[in-house]
Amino acid sequence: MSDPAQPLSNQQLLDVLSQYHSGIAIHYGVDSIIQYANDAMIAIWGKDKRVIGKSLEDALPELKGQPFIDMFKKVWNEGITISGTNTPADLEIEGKLQTFYFDFEYRAIKNAEGKTYCILHTATDVTPRYLSQQREQDMAEELTAINEELAASNEELRTTNEELTESQDQFRILYEELSESNSRFRSMVRQAPIGICIIRAGNLLIQDVNDAYLELVGRQRGELENKTIWQAIPEAAETYAPVMNQVISTGIAFSAKEHELSLNRNGIPESVFVDFVYEPLPYYDGSINAIMVLAIEVTEKVKARRSIEEIEERNRLAIEAAEIGTFDLNLDTNVMITSDRFNTIFGFDRPLEREEFAATIHPDDRQARAKAHADALKTGKLYYEARVIYADKSVHWIRVQGKVFYDQEHKPYKILGTLLDITQVQRLNQQKDDFISIASHELKTPITSLKASLQLLERMKDNPSATVLPRLIEQSSRSMQKISSLVEDLLNVSRTNDSQLRLNKTTFTIHDMLNACCNHIRVAGKYELIIHGDEQLQVRADEHAIDQVIVNLVNNAVKYAPESLKIYLIIEKEGDNARVSVKDNGPGIPASKLPNLFERYYQAEAVGFQNSGLGLGLYISAEIIKRHGGEIGVNSEPGKGSTFWFTIPIKG
Repeated sequence: MSDPAQPLSNQQLLDVLSQYHSGIAIHYGVDSIIQYANDAMIAIWGKDKRVIGKSLEDALPELKGQPFIDMFKKVWNEGITISGTNTPADLEIEGKLQTFYFDFEYRAIKNAEGKTYCILHTATDVTPRYLSQQREQDMAEELTAINEELAASNEELRTTNEELTESQDQFRILYEELSESNSRFRSMVRQAPIGICIIRAGNLLIQDVNDAYLELVGRQRGELENKTIWQAIPEAAETYAPVMNQVISTGIAFSAKEHELSLNRNGIPESVFVDFVYEPLPYYDGSINAIMVLAIEVTEKVKARRSIEEIEERNRLAIEAAEIGTFDLNLDTNVMITSDRFNTIFGFDRPLEREEFAATIHPDDRQARAKAHADALKTGKLYYEARVIYADKSVHWIRVQGKVFYDQEHKPYKILGTLLDITQVQRLNQQKDDFISIASHELKTPITSLKASLQLLERMKDNPSATVLPRLIEQSSRSMQKISSLVEDLLNVSRTNDSQLRLNKTTFTIHDMLNACCNHIRVAGKYELIIHGDEQLQVRADEHAIDQVIVNLVNNAVKYAPESLKIYLIIEKEGDNARVSVKDNGPGIPASKLPNLFERYYQAEAVGFQNSGLGLGLYISAEIIKRHGGEIGVNSEPGKGSTFWFTIPIKG
């Protein structure tokens, strides 16, 4: 199996550009510093690779006084594109200043903010074409003059045979020169590296075509010669016949870049991309004699660019989906380009200078950040975690990872990296640590008590009549009950996490279930459970699980409102749902605590009350209600008590 195609590296892309027959160069800065030039461009300039890194004026001093330097500055400053056709330029080639003619384009390449960061310079030496056109035009004009001279000669024929003979000799010489020029032109067409087809304007008959054009359209020479262009390539007629007719009628050239074209090449339908020009060739009187078609296939270039764009888009979507921020730091200029997500993670809605981002780092983490950057320049890898402080004084955690890029002298010049908001991860880690501490403390107390009771029972096993024996047994039982309750909470959390919480739904009356639940509270005799509401309301649900929710909510009321001796259990019907509320008249819960009450391991602080338990009761209750397709919540104000409620569908 062949290896899958791999995206081209930057160097490979430059190698591809270096093979292109037309000149390509990349400049930056207002002085047009040459960062890259392919071999074709170097040849056009008549220089060598030493021009790389020089300004255009330093590399080609002969351009001083010509308009090109000012054009580059205008393109850089205004972010525009300037192009020209058959534009003359004086260049020093092999020590001699010569005039050449070019089709060129200076195009400003911009970043996402619309700022120009380089100029793409393309040029094609069209001197032979231009001079050929000029020669043809000159010859046409000369031929006109000759015709005029011939007319005069015919008038003089009657007076002198010598003058007639001389005129005929001159005509023969001019004709031979014209024939020679025509032969040179046709030879140039056939040897040109781009596809060329010359079509007579009057009847669209193909006059000449080179091998490059035949290869482009996938035809043999015999399929095109002595035929009209649309007889030879009928599949292109619908789209391009109107364009060619317009060029003939107006005398204005037409060009297209990366135009998609369907061709039947060698009997196989193919979709290709071409750059092409319909260039009108005029008579001496301005009427159009012929159309010269110049075409270059750029299918591979278009596919490669689209592939790169597709990869970039997939990477962008993946980064956005992962909510990762990205940055590009230039170590020479200290300029940092950041993504929108990067700015958001730092608490901003716009790009800022690097120093402004750094200023938000928590003072205690700045030294670690500086060390991470210093180490990265040596190791090539950047990694650190730190806190950032938002404008509202809230603290958030970030994780920064990056890769350092080096130049040929192994000098670091750029860092590309990612930024991730790990605030929630740090919070969960903290919750995990808190839970371990709480669980250790909560389990240690009953286990210690149980161990002490068992040690005393061990000593008293031979004296079963001891009066302290019942108290030790009762204390052991309470300790074991406490341990069992803690372990049950942990098992319930494990089941909810592993989606193992199975519901055994039956139809039951909520009022009857409330009457039967919370016996541990009723037996103690301290608190009164008062039931209000619809006594006949029935639901289809897991009665044992709903009972567990009620017990958790009642225990929560007893725990955080110990002075509220009356606890109200309220039953209501809301549309297709049953709503059950547990209300106390305790001190209430601060608003800042309400959003976190149903999180795992969270325990609100009660004034003057020592919390116990693992902070799992409300979390388990929320999971049970969620599995029933209901909602759970709390309404509370400091000093006005709290009402915990949940809803579940009546019909399950």
